Amino acid sequence: MNGTMTIVEAGPIRIHSYMSPADSVHVTTQLIETPARVIAVDAQFLARYADEVVAYARGLGKPLDRLIITHAHPDHYYGAARFGVPVHALPVVRDQIIAQGDGQDPTGAAVPVDAVTPTVRITPGVEVIDDIPFVYEALSGGEAADELVIKLPDQRILIAQDLVYHGIHLFLGNNDITGWQTAVRQLASYGSYDTILAGHGLPSGPEVYAELHRYLSDARELLGDDGDAYKKAIMDRYPAYGGAFVIDIANRYLFGNGHA
Repeated sequence: MNGTMTIVEAGPIRIHSYMSPADSVHVTTQLIETPARVIAVDAQFLARYADEVVAYARGLGKPLDRLIITHAHPDHYYGAARFGVPVHALPVVRDQIIAQGDGQDPTGAAVPVDAVTPTVRITPGVEVIDDIPFVYEALSGGEAADELVIKLPDQRILIAQDLVYHGIHLFLGNNDITGWQTAVRQLASYGSYDTILAGHGLPSGPEVYAELHRYLSDARELLGDDGDAYKKAIMDRYPAYGGAFVIDIANRYLFGNGHA
């Protein structure tokens, strides 16, 4: 396996958290294995890593039931067609994906928007799947304009995806540090979750919130009008973090050549 798989045991379910290698910005797909099925959360950037996730999921011996897309950043939905299952998302996320249109992944492969557009609407609230409550919550502002958070309260697991990075440089291209700090405070206020699943990086605990606040505060201090200078400064301050390529992508939005 090229990616890194971490398994979280939680009573009647297991979470298989797949983190891709650095060339795909360490994006994670969460596979929620219930007693009767497997539910995927986010779809990978590159087709080869999506295929790796799907092959692993099929190997669990239970049907892959659905794919949930949490937000409209291509690294989390370009691989959606490889899963071969219904794609679920908040309506606002679906609309944002459609608005971005056809794309190309980093290898140059075409990604037709029709192949990755969610078709099943997620409504915030509670859905019970195999006697397990899934709590869907929509948050606005931060890493992306709109994001879905999934709570598994009985298992004390919070699937935060891109509102949480763990040991990976943050994508600041949405230019909303204040909104991200607000969202992190809201996640921290939930209080009763021991396992936090990140959109980039390995699973963590609630201590990740303080790490995020510190990084965001440092980024606010260090951001100026020179992307190269910012990259050097933030990497010097966080030398152990991975995902330097994430800074390059964000800088194209912050300092030119990107599209909001």
